[in-house]
Amino acid sequence: MKTTNRQLFEEEYRVVAVESERLTIRGVQSGEVLTIVTGEAGAPLNMAEYPLGQLIALRDPMNVPGN
Repeated sequence: MKTTNRQLFEEEYRVVAVESERLTIRGVQSGEVLTIVTGEAGAPLNMAEYPLGQLIALRDPMNVPGN
């Protein structure tokens, strides 16, 4: 099943793996696995912030109000 961009932000995801620069999540309903890569070397991801099994939601950066 392929997720469209709009559906991407309508689903909840469960954290399945955390590395210093990668967060791997799986869609609760779709089962689709996504890997989010951060370009921030000075701000590594960690399991304290993203514990395995935690539910998260993605936000569309196009719909976030500006400063």
